[in-house]
Formats: sequence, C-alpha cells, structure tokens
Amino acid sequence: MPRSVNHVASRARRKKILKLTRGYYGCRRNVWTVAKNTWEKGLTYAYRDRKDKKRNFRALWIQRINAAARMEDLSYSKLMGLIHKSGIEINRKVLADLALNNPAAFKAIVAKVKNA
Repeated sequence: MPRSVNHVASRARRKKILKLTRGYYGCRRNVWTVAKNTWEKGLTYAYRDRKDKKRNFRALWIQRINAAARMEDLSYSKLMGLIHKSGIEINRKVLADLALNNPAAFKAIVAKVKNA
C-alpha cells in the first residue's frame, strides 16, 4: 500500500507562516526554516515588549509628575508621600495627565496636599 502524506495540510501550514513573514528582509520572508524561526522569535519579542511598554509609560508619568511638582517646590517623592498620607486615591496616569493638560487642577491637588 502506498504511503499517505497529507500535502494539503502541511503546505497550508507553511503558507500560513510564510504569509505572516511578509515584509521581512531576504531569506527571512521565503525560506521556510528561517522564516519560521524569525516568526517565533518575533512572538517572544512581542510578549516581552508588551511588558516593557507598561514600564516605559509608568516612567513617563513619573517624569511628568516630577516636573510639575518641582514647579510647585516639591519633589516627586515628597508629593507622592503627601498624597498617600492625605488619603487622596489618584493614580500616576491621571496625575500626569492633569499635570500636562490641566495645570490648574494639578495645582489644586498640590495645595490641598500641602495644607493637609
């Protein structure tokens, strides 16, 4: 009995990954083994960088809050300590947005924290 090989499925599997590697440079786009390795490595980079993105945004928020706080004669750490001590529940993302887009509201928060 002749050997049965499912060429349709294996070709479809290869074509699916080669389609995902469109736009890569040189052999990375059309040589099966290189393309597959490149695609798999790209998935690990994507996973890692989704975590890095959160880290980078938190650092950006902290820099913005620090710059705005220093205009009010406070450092970032002192401001955050006073905010936590006064019981104001506001996260860094919102605080940085206020510092950038609504300085009056940020000044009001700083004034309330200084008085508390």
